[in-house]
Amino acid sequence: MLSFLHMTVNEVRKRYLDFFAARGHAIIPSAPIVPENDPTTLFTSSGMQSLVPYLLGHQHPQGKRLADSQLSFRAEDIEEVGDNRHTTFFEMLGNWSLGDYFKQEQLPWLYEFLTRELGLAKEKLWVTCFEGDEKFGLTRDQESADIWKRLGIPDNHIHFYGSQKNWWSRSGTPDKMPAGEPGGSASEMFYDFGTSHDEKFGEKCHPNCDCGRFLEIGNNVFMEYVKNANGSFDKLPQQNVDFGGGLERLTAATLGNPDIFLIDIFDAARAEIEKRALWKYDHNEEVKPDYRVVLDHTRAAIFMLASGIVPGPNEQGSVLRRLIRGAILATDRLGIKEMVLAEVAKGYGNSYADQYSFLLEKQSFIRDELTKEETLFRKTVKNGLRKLDKIISANGILTGDDIFNLYTTDGFPPELTMNEVVSRGIKVASDSSEVYKARFRAHREESSVGAAQKFAGGLADSSEQTVKYHTAHHLLLKALQKVLGPDVHQRGSNITSERLRIDFSYVAKMTPEQIAEVEKVVNEQIKKAIPVEHKILPKEEAEKLGAEHEFGAKYPDMVSIYIIGDSIEFCGGPHVENTSELGHFKILKEEASSAGVRRIKAVLE
Repeated sequence: MLSFLHMTVNEVRKRYLDFFAARGHAIIPSAPIVPENDPTTLFTSSGMQSLVPYLLGHQHPQGKRLADSQLSFRAEDIEEVGDNRHTTFFEMLGNWSLGDYFKQEQLPWLYEFLTRELGLAKEKLWVTCFEGDEKFGLTRDQESADIWKRLGIPDNHIHFYGSQKNWWSRSGTPDKMPAGEPGGSASEMFYDFGTSHDEKFGEKCHPNCDCGRFLEIGNNVFMEYVKNANGSFDKLPQQNVDFGGGLERLTAATLGNPDIFLIDIFDAARAEIEKRALWKYDHNEEVKPDYRVVLDHTRAAIFMLASGIVPGPNEQGSVLRRLIRGAILATDRLGIKEMVLAEVAKGYGNSYADQYSFLLEKQSFIRDELTKEETLFRKTVKNGLRKLDKIISANGILTGDDIFNLYTTDGFPPELTMNEVVSRGIKVASDSSEVYKARFRAHREESSVGAAQKFAGGLADSSEQTVKYHTAHHLLLKALQKVLGPDVHQRGSNITSERLRIDFSYVAKMTPEQIAEVEKVVNEQIKKAIPVEHKILPKEEAEKLGAEHEFGAKYPDMVSIYIIGDSIEFCGGPHVENTSELGHFKILKEEASSAGVRRIKAVLE
């Protein structure tokens, strides 16, 4: 008989951070889930997102051993929510070695943490290792397998997978990585809940099987390679460890239950739904997916709202709106007639009060925005039904284009359209499904949701040209402040090897004269051949220097800043060594981004 410690989320988080603090790790604060001043990313999707420069060799202000619990959001998992393990929002426990320890220390530590600190039975642990990739000259990771064996993991609990499963980089598999990006082999850890294998997922069960028996609870990435321009790989100057473990999944493992929606952090929110729903959560398996959608989407929404994001048509606002509306549709399916999301949100505020007090501080704002959006969506549904009636009256049939336009133009969700089709016997064109899906795929590829995933943290890549644009970005922000005034601050950016984009606070359209003056200021700084200076300073000292930094963000006691003439910014890099390397700067376009925010796109010629 297995015994479980039945831990809470707060207990698991604390034990993890204390464990690594005792082993010389600096505990760094979580980056915001929606960074205000972080190049090229809409959301923080992993713990390592802000650490790429340090994995490439830059010195971190807090040293070579780091650990944290990172607030994370992954928009690509929205469609997956409904099973017992997927969420869009989660906390990622992480520890890093920046050129310090490696496999011989990391794997025993994680084994000790899982078995001693969390009390997980070693016979329930399975691990995976990298089998290598001959195409890229990447060798099999037998060393990790041997370490796991010495720790007591039996041979039949160790599985080898190729680069499609057991390789990690920001962009995915070795063939998809751009030049200059770091990556490495992975050794994942799984917990075996012992449920029966479903053969529809394959003849044999294995750790990466989708049948539900195994739950991934952690991944050790041994980041020691960088991709070259010719497609081959070189060793990085240092060997790094990048571990990530899902806090919610680890907590579920201590309960011996694979349903992460039964851990304590969801209890109060789930109770608010059960007060109003036709069925309790455990009524049957058919109602659980809708409960999970409400629980997940509402939790993600409140963290976004608390970060100052509001529902809207673009970028983070569009993702937030999609989450809220998805949760509303799920409450409808549960038979809830009144507005409930604000009460569900309140349950989370109380549950997270000790760790994230800003949720309670923003409680009134969160309630108001959720209520406003729910009211607006109810009106949207009413108008959408009216538009649907007009289409049927005029044409007698519904096409795939109609379904797509009802969604993108009128905000009427396709699932509601199909509900009306079924309940009212509406005639639908034979190719409507294929047409709608094709148009929707194209729409998503062009949308900000796609952009949120493409630029998953920091710079789009670490190529030479992208680094140049990153440096030019600093010069541009300072030039905007000189020309438009000191109240100009960055509100988002997007940097690739082809161009840079900056969103900045300013209420008016820039005049042609202002644009020309900004270009002139930047190019003067380039011509001066200014050396780029990197310093690690106490946070208070950097603030006294007037270093530009993200408003409201938590920073460690020691911070990294870059000084380029009179431009001083909190930043982890990377940058060129001298502005003379940049070339000629030119603004391509200046336009509105959102209320009180302008956008510039620029290139280096």
